[in-house]
Amino acid sequence: MESGPSQPPPAQQPPPVALGTGAVARRLGVSPTTLRSWERRYAIGPDRREAGRHRRWTPEDIARLELMCRLTAQGAPPSEAARVARGVAPDGPPAAAPAAPAPGGPRALRLGDVRPECRGLARAAVRLDAPAVEDLLASVLAELGPVTAWEEVIAPTLHAVGRKWASAGERYVEVEHLLSWYVSAALHRIRPAPDALPAPGPVPAPPVLLACTPGEQHSLPMEALAAALGERALPVRMFGAALPADALCEAVRRTGPRAVVLWAQSRTTADAALASAVAGIEWGPRGARGHSALLLAGPGWGSGAAAPPARAERLFGLRSGLAVIESVVAPGAPGNARGKAPGTAAGRAAPASCGS
Repeated sequence: MESGPSQPPPAQQPPPVALGTGAVARRLGVSPTTLRSWERRYAIGPDRREAGRHRRWTPEDIARLELMCRLTAQGAPPSEAARVARGVAPDGPPAAAPAAPAPGGPRALRLGDVRPECRGLARAAVRLDAPAVEDLLASVLAELGPVTAWEEVIAPTLHAVGRKWASAGERYVEVEHLLSWYVSAALHRIRPAPDALPAPGPVPAPPVLLACTPGEQHSLPMEALAAALGERALPVRMFGAALPADALCEAVRRTGPRAVVLWAQSRTTADAALASAVAGIEWGPRGARGHSALLLAGPGWGSGAAAPPARAERLFGLRSGLAVIESVVAPGAPGNARGKAPGTAAGRAAPASCGS
């Protein structure tokens, strides 16, 4: 009796990808030290190790860790959270995990479709896990650079915290304050790479002056801009939050900046009269006076705000705003001789305000 044609063996499914400790820590918003501590204290480590004792976390391992993070964020002690995550009840059969009303628990931030690093940073911030927040910020800034890290990780997390705070009264203010503090500290640590520094010369290049309008306390977007300019080895003078009007005008006269960037978060701090005054300042010796390009950043300068001076240029988005600034400070760029702001399409590409 002849046998029929042999059937091909069923295709084998590829094994699940296992991640290293650092990648898992960034995804969950905990520090690698925390993961090692949980493994040592609560036996919630990976099921496998590679040669050299490197930890490799499978999707099942990560699911247990995600449950433990969710339970601790809801207030459960780590030891009890670990028992539930492992499926081990103290005096009985495996324990069932309590259902959460929303992914991540009631304290979770609504982030939408974002990078895994963003979710990890949000989880760490909600837990007030300062070491994890600090580690995650240092990691994403080093790996992605300040522009991508700000636009795709830091700013979405800050916005989510703000929305959570707005919908929960005075709750979560501590989350916003902690996250803002460590974001500011991480941005301040960015320094130009040695090979990006310009060669020393007899005449220093005119700087870019960054300041918030009087009464404006939201300076983080300008700190992100300062970090990005510094990474590009462009000279910056950063004056931070709520610079008084007289001090701003004096700083422009003393430094002779190629460009002045004014940030206003709200319409109440978008001072059109101050913008006109800054646009009209002349600096330099007689016979060779110049003007600074005036660049307005922040949602405060949007619709409904008092009309800014005609010579001012709006900045939209950190990345496109950098393109406008670089076109102003680059040698030979249009408008450099008299400091006129260029009307480039790059500056109008994105709907969001510069840095936020």
